[in-house]
Amino acid sequence: MAKKAKREYFWLECTETGDRNYRTQVNIMGGVPKMELKKYCPRLRKHTVHKLRKK
Repeated sequence: MAKKAKREYFWLECTETGDRNYRTQVNIMGGVPKMELKKYCPRLRKHTVHKLRKK
């Protein structure tokens, strides 16, 4: 039987406003990755950098 991947839920937080706009699953095998994505921020109405944050 195959092993289950160790995945956890994390929030993507806007670096400019501090809002947590998106939730995503991340594979945590080997440590938590440092991710930065450009996503849409509804408060600012533009794309900004979002970082992983645990709630």
